[in-house]
Amino acid sequence: MFDVGLWELLLIFGVGLLILGPERMPRVASQLGRWIGRARRTASSLRRQLEQEIASADAPPPPPKRKPTPVKPVNRPVTAEQKASSAADEPQTPAAGSAAGSAAAPAQGLQRAQDHDDSADGS
Repeated sequence: MFDVGLWELLLIFGVGLLILGPERMPRVASQLGRWIGRARRTASSLRRQLEQEIASADAPPPPPKRKPTPVKPVNRPVTAEQKASSAADEPQTPAAGSAAGSAAAPAQGLQRAQDHDDSADGS
């Protein structure tokens, strides 16, 4: 990184020993080692976060979340308000039973008329 060779390190160590002295030199060296360790951990953490961000940017987006369907209560009585809102939500179409009933009514009347005629002929 800095391209420091063996002779440069020995020179730095010698100057440090002359300036600091043999008593303070080990303490300063350990403190310098801690600073370098922190800097390396910070750099590796930043690199890891950057790689994660790049990977997440390249990933396809997640599918959209589905809307939850409302669940109607089973054991509770329906209030008038709920009845009105459900009646407003349902389309206004004639009931199937009323159409079948109206078609069945003339057929029943016709059957009664035939029964009446048959009973009249048999007497």
